[in-house]
Amino acid sequence: MLSPKNVKFRKQFRGRTTGSPDRGNTLNFGDYGLQAVECGYINARQIEAARVALTRHAKRAGKSWIRSFPDIPVTKKPAEVRMGKGKGATDAWVARIKPGKIIYEMEGISREIAKEALRLAARKLSIKTRFVERSK
Repeated sequence: MLSPKNVKFRKQFRGRTTGSPDRGNTLNFGDYGLQAVECGYINARQIEAARVALTRHAKRAGKSWIRSFPDIPVTKKPAEVRMGKGKGATDAWVARIKPGKIIYEMEGISREIAKEALRLAARKLSIKTRFVERSK
């Protein structure tokens, strides 16, 4: 699963997911992509599950890119622990997604296969997405 090798600070505030992304909102590598329609967080497990679904349907043909990286730590305290005593330990790594962000890109396969593969990948994510393609 994806996670940073090292970070400057182990724990972070949540931050905001509103607004449009400054970068990563256009297709840069492939011909087809999966673009976020709403804001939210997707964790490393969801990114990996979607990647597996994507590559399996495409039968490892063509090339795919993951355009989002989970670099934000989410902490969680254990069950049945009283309030206080500081912030919990890092539980998961998430990527902050804004509307318009390209999450996955593909090339080297037909439009129909890419559309179905990206649809299957979108089912693994917790945010609404749409299929986009490069204008010729």
